[in-house]
Amino acid sequence: MAVLDLAMQGLAVFGFILFFVLWLMHFMSIIYVRLHLHKKRSEVKQPFVQLAGVSLLKPLKGVDPNLISNLETFFTLDYPKYEILLCVQDQDDPAVDVCKKLLGKYPNVNARLFIGGKKVGINPKINNLMPGYEGAKYDLVWICDSGIRVKPDTLTDMTNQMTEKVGLVHGLPYVSDRQGFAATLEQVYFGTSHPRSYISANVTGIKCVTGMSCLMRKDVLDQAGGLVAFAQYIAEDYFMAKAIADRGWKFSMATQVALQNSGSYSIGQFQSRMIRWTKLRINMLPGTVLEPVSECFLASLIIGWAAHYVFRWDMMVFFMCHCLAWFISDYIQLTGVQGGPLCFSKLDFAVAWFIRESMAVQIFLSALWDPTISWRTGRYRLRCGGTAEEILDV
Repeated sequence: MAVLDLAMQGLAVFGFILFFVLWLMHFMSIIYVRLHLHKKRSEVKQPFVQLAGVSLLKPLKGVDPNLISNLETFFTLDYPKYEILLCVQDQDDPAVDVCKKLLGKYPNVNARLFIGGKKVGINPKINNLMPGYEGAKYDLVWICDSGIRVKPDTLTDMTNQMTEKVGLVHGLPYVSDRQGFAATLEQVYFGTSHPRSYISANVTGIKCVTGMSCLMRKDVLDQAGGLVAFAQYIAEDYFMAKAIADRGWKFSMATQVALQNSGSYSIGQFQSRMIRWTKLRINMLPGTVLEPVSECFLASLIIGWAAHYVFRWDMMVFFMCHCLAWFISDYIQLTGVQGGPLCFSKLDFAVAWFIRESMAVQIFLSALWDPTISWRTGRYRLRCGGTAEEILDV
């Protein structure tokens, strides 16, 4: 009996600690978004960044309805010195024709097309980028996914953050306005749950970076072995960031978000993506097994039980009030990340928010069930520590 009482007391203490940590994350994220994102800067911070050339590495595979319009935004950047290095793995990939069309349309832009890649490991993105990386001529390299679109001043914004002690500048992942419920679901996730963890981790000194849009010092990457050193990992962005941090460099977040604008999206694709990311986190960071308790419904149950155990409050009333407060704070954060009016109604937000929160535990359990992932054209078996091996069909 004493052991049971002790266990219940421990769970109650855990509930109150969880309450403090989660709401601290809420407040840090909301405040950071309001103070840092979407801020106009009329001047560069240092003469160095004003003159720094940038080599943009663009990994491409396949074509979706938004690819050409997304790519074109990089050809119209308002930046004095940069090159675009378009990388396509296969000669027959339809992305090759899209690249050639843009190269012909913008002959005055310093852009080159690399076809064929270079096999240096199991990571297909790294293999695709290798020829472009080896041909890059500037000190800063900007690796940016094919589904990202940018504003004319995006690169200026990123280089403004590349001060003397900064080795990596990254953009907070978000989603552009698109039609359909699947687009709303993605926008709600990338405007609420994802930035809450992403921003609070970076604010507290935890290096949390996604590789959707990263500006890095090439000499620092070369010191770590270049792109080849990260070809054994699927989550190359995490290990590249770790290598830069291990060498004493700081990170900075751009004031503009990394705007995802894929023309192919669905609820199923969103689920698959979330499951893949969760699998990677579990294998790289074992502490990820505690991730479900950071989600609204499970956290509210644990905290509600703790409040009932200690104060004899009605557990379900507390659960509902806590979920409502979470819902309101998420809406406030979403509007801050958006930086303007939302393209969907409050009712759409409520439905998408509820469905996303309801999916959280199922996504986590699905990730635990199967350690293999499918990415691009391959299947991989993950190992502890973040490495992987390709599963070859016999």
